[in-house]
Amino acid sequence: MAKHLETGRQGEELAVEWLLVQGFVVMHRNWKHSYFELDVVASKDNILHFIEVKTRTTDTYGHPEEGVTAKKLERLMNAGEEFLYQHPEWKRIQYDILSIRLHRYKAPEYFFLEDIS
Repeated sequence: MAKHLETGRQGEELAVEWLLVQGFVVMHRNWKHSYFELDVVASKDNILHFIEVKTRTTDTYGHPEEGVTAKKLERLMNAGEEFLYQHPEWKRIQYDILSIRLHRYKAPEYFFLEDIS
């Protein structure tokens, strides 16, 4: 497996663990429909969260959250709209980014950007 794919897979595993510790209920991982995709769909305090997970091992190309471009945000919101079309019972939603920086000899760093829309 390519290194960047392995980093992404590891980041999503860590993201789910972190979200559970923070009190989220993880409903879906890698939810897909047609060409729509959401990394994590979770709920907390009666709010549905669409969470984009970005993981990096170095800061060569900036912090992980800087990798979420305007086009990626647009795709995230379109996927969220499709999810809501299929699950209209949710009235409160939020789009978030969970940034994870992996280190070789110390614990990962987490940075959670809430309600980015």
